[in-house]
Amino acid sequence: MDRRKMLALLGASPALVAGAASPTLAASTTDAGAAGHPTAFRPKFSVLSPMGTPPAIKTLAMAPRPKSLDGKTVYFVDDGFPGTDVLMKEMAAWFNQNIAGVTAIYRLKAGGFPQVDPALWAEIKAKGDAVVMGVGH
Repeated sequence: MDRRKMLALLGASPALVAGAASPTLAASTTDAGAAGHPTAFRPKFSVLSPMGTPPAIKTLAMAPRPKSLDGKTVYFVDDGFPGTDVLMKEMAAWFNQNIAGVTAIYRLKAGGFPQVDPALWAEIKAKGDAVVMGVGH
């Protein structure tokens, strides 16, 4: 939503939220202090960003690439995102048809993207040399 529209719905102007007083409002909200000086205008509410503060990101290094795929087993893993199965199956078939010495295996991971599939990861660790993970868009 546009901030100006949101503030208009709340009955405030962007200038008031930023801390600038309009002459009319400032005159009606000031009073004379003990020394006769008007006090500064203070907004009646404050606005916070709904986006919040994201947590720090821990970066990880990429896995080392194999020097060659000759004699290797490559797993093509689908996480279940619609359409990913088509791409992963096609890639595995292409590797099996066009690259001699490479065994390409397609697997569907149990659960969605955030779920862990211990059985699949154990199989890949035991039998695989590389993984191509399809995670949707």
